[in-house]
Amino acid sequence: MDNVQTRPDRNLAMELVRVTEAAAIASARYLGRGDKNNGDKAAVDAMRAFLETVQMRGTVIIGEGEKDEAPMLYNGEIVGNGQGAEVDLAVDPVEGTRLLAEGRPNAVSVIAAAEKGSMWNPGSSFYMDKIVVETLARHVIDINKSPSTNLVNIAEALDRPVEDLTVFVLDKPRHASLIEDIRQIGARIMLSTDGDVMGALMAAIPGTGVDVLMGVGGTPEGVIAAAAVKALGGGMQGKRAPQKLEEKRKLREEGVDLGQVLRLDDLIRSNNTFFAATSISASSFLEGVRFDQRGGVSTESIVTRSLTGSVRYIKGIHQLNRKFEEGGSLGTTPAHVAMDIITTDD
Repeated sequence: MDNVQTRPDRNLAMELVRVTEAAAIASARYLGRGDKNNGDKAAVDAMRAFLETVQMRGTVIIGEGEKDEAPMLYNGEIVGNGQGAEVDLAVDPVEGTRLLAEGRPNAVSVIAAAEKGSMWNPGSSFYMDKIVVETLARHVIDINKSPSTNLVNIAEALDRPVEDLTVFVLDKPRHASLIEDIRQIGARIMLSTDGDVMGALMAAIPGTGVDVLMGVGGTPEGVIAAAAVKALGGGMQGKRAPQKLEEKRKLREEGVDLGQVLRLDDLIRSNNTFFAATSISASSFLEGVRFDQRGGVSTESIVTRSLTGSVRYIKGIHQLNRKFEEGGSLGTTPAHVAMDIITTDD
């Protein structure tokens, strides 16, 4: 009997970054065009097309809800070529669809993977209160304490004045009191309408211009971010924070403890996690997708693996108009974009 690979190996990291490259290139055609639905669909089509080629037996744990007629990658979907290790996946083909549609920074395509059975399924929880920091401050955060107390402790751990800290916060009405607390203590704030996976990533990486992520964002996005934060050696805590009555009702019926503090090992139990992100629109530390007049496209990505702590920044150059030997053109549909990256990248 052939040996069956049960644990994902380092090769998966490079496969996953090609997945996010494909999705980012496909969706970047819609940057600033005010059409978030078709931008998202283009990314989903490209991501699904490429995932079919990846050597793994993957199950989407964090996707777009239950299967329906929409083209989204759905919870429970089986992806991969059916060979290799079994893995749990969390995907967001466009994290920040509104950012994409409006041509704003920080739209990104992301995917996370971990050993089968290790990724937390949020169930009926759609919103989570989060705090994310880099390595030096990971032991001082406490989501049950006030924002001001956390910022004082973080500043001390980083050996910097509170006034020098920059906090990433989603620009939502629910954060009015949080924003006021941060301003009262004197820290700086970076507001963004969407994109808290990118916010978490920037908070966990020193030198990005963001020191802390605070506030309520998506629970699925929290699981995706946890894969990156683990590999980066950062700190992260979360608590379910239902924002709608229906969400609260379902969580009560499920007997969920809303006071439970969710740490990295609660969100992803495995220490062998993978995370890949390709920037669609430019961020403070990753270039967005760029098209040139010769049919080439450049991308910039980050890919991490927690088992080794490796972090790679990858600049990709993709020749979308390259021909096959038999003379056929790949074209530029989302699926063709994905397959083109397969054939032209090393």
